[in-house]
Amino acid sequence: MKYQVGNIGRVVVARFEDKEDVIDSLNKIVQKEGIRAAAFYLIGGMRGARIVVGPEKDEIPPTPVWKELGESHEIVGFGTIFYQGDIPKVHFHGAFGKKDMVKMGCMREKAEVFLVLEAVIMELSGIAAVREFDPKSGLTLLKL
Repeated sequence: MKYQVGNIGRVVVARFEDKEDVIDSLNKIVQKEGIRAAAFYLIGGMRGARIVVGPEKDEIPPTPVWKELGESHEIVGFGTIFYQGDIPKVHFHGAFGKKDMVKMGCMREKAEVFLVLEAVIMELSGIAAVREFDPKSGLTLLKL
């Protein structure tokens, strides 16, 4: 285990509008505000997204199992943002519900707001963490 201790810095509250790209919007905020490390919550509606719902088998490197949210869903979840080079990288896990169906997964691609989505972004001060590609897992992982 590796860890660092820091503090919560600024807090940003954002409202994303219908059809906005969630990942792109989060990245734009942290870049504009000069935030290098953050934790965030999302709550609201999502029109569509591609999420990973686990590995095909318990092996490394994992083969992801993808699910498409092809219509509006309610969502709630938690994520982090750390940079890989000069680019912020979002890591978000959430629950996505529609009627009596719920999916849980990692939002990696194509995430579009339905109606409205709220974000609370907490800057993490004093944390010197980055994301780096790990050839063993084939994933971009947190490095402390």
